[in-house]
Amino acid sequence: MSNIVRIILSTLLLIGTVALFIYGQWGWGILGIFVTILAFVTVFFNENMLLAQFYLRKENMAKAGQWLNRITHYEKQLIRAQHGYYHLLLGLMESQKSPMQSEKYFKKALSLGLHMGHNVALAKLSLAGIAMAKRNKREATKYLQEAKRADKNKLLADQIKMMKDQMGMMDRQQQIRYR
Repeated sequence: MSNIVRIILSTLLLIGTVALFIYGQWGWGILGIFVTILAFVTVFFNENMLLAQFYLRKENMAKAGQWLNRITHYEKQLIRAQHGYYHLLLGLMESQKSPMQSEKYFKKALSLGLHMGHNVALAKLSLAGIAMAKRNKREATKYLQEAKRADKNKLLADQIKMMKDQMGMMDRQQQIRYR
């Protein structure tokens, strides 16, 4: 359902709730307030995205993919602030199947904008891993430094450190190969 329809529906529910209070139907009016709030919140937080995030946290990729696939036209169904997060979720889903193909989703998510620093750090860390898989050390180092800068609360500090250690091992393997 597009956001315009959600806004119209929320407005009609609000008018109906006010009418219930005017006519003295307090019980139904209070229930109407909760329904109106729920309808209004879905304008800003798409239920498909919320459920996909829930299943991603539970590591149930099949159900998360089902909920993400219900979003057919993300430009119409999501507000602009959620466009980047939609592509981030698609990238995380795709990275489970084929990591090299997920690069385009992470780059699109960063270009559309992610508002939370740890999400930016997650996208850059994923791009660093993809660059390492392509044996592009310079790009991987750049993405790791950007991820470290973006991770202000140190939520991904262990993963960043582990990725740096893997880069160091990659250098040692190349030195052994050339001897």
